[in-house]
Amino acid sequence: MHVLIVHAHPEPTSFNAALTDVATEMLRQAGHAVEVSDLYRSGFDPVEGPDHYAPRADPHRFAALAEQRQAGQAGTLPSAVTAEIARLERADLVIFQFPVWWHAPPAMLKGWLDRVFVSGRLYTSTKRYDRGHFRGKRALVSVTAGAPAGTFGRGGRGGDLGAILWPLHYSLHYMGFTVLPPALAGGIQGHGYTYQGAEALAGHLEERKRVWAERLHRLDGDVPLRFPGWDDWDAAGRSVAAAATC
Repeated sequence: MHVLIVHAHPEPTSFNAALTDVATEMLRQAGHAVEVSDLYRSGFDPVEGPDHYAPRADPHRFAALAEQRQAGQAGTLPSAVTAEIARLERADLVIFQFPVWWHAPPAMLKGWLDRVFVSGRLYTSTKRYDRGHFRGKRALVSVTAGAPAGTFGRGGRGGDLGAILWPLHYSLHYMGFTVLPPALAGGIQGHGYTYQGAEALAGHLEERKRVWAERLHRLDGDVPLRFPGWDDWDAAGRSVAAAATC
């Protein structure tokens, strides 16, 4: 299996970086090929805009989808974007590793989605959801948070993790991925953005190695998250099941 880890944390000594290292080690020990896309280290520009496109589809008014479609067809997409697309197309499993900041992924990861999921190249009006470009590939979101993991249940003070991750999970489903249940490492407390104390870090890492090893062992048995597909909607895009109960 070829695994891509999309890593989105700016600090090389962060707990997220340690988790990416642990996942890489465990997966390679299990015989899998692993590739890491470190978005901050590579200097990926997450801000979509007209400067990324030349020649322009419309030099007077910027419309991201129109520019993406033309660049995708003409083969003039920015090299950073084509590199990320190539990584995604090589992967059988994509792991997204990032911290939850203000009940959402970092802006870097949102910008990566904005730029890399290219209109026309990777999705069209008929090539999405269960007919999407990445159909047959799996995606797993791994996140860290300062609050204890138990506070992220429905109604918990940390927020509902399913609701926090829903936009990302649904976007991955939109692109055709089979989305696996997320992994949460909670209670990551430290000074600033680095983990407090080598001994505490080592303890958390040992626990996380155990969790990752268990998760990887049962990965093929994971029940994917359930999302609607084309057969669940009528011609107007409304829920067939909801209409049947009215």
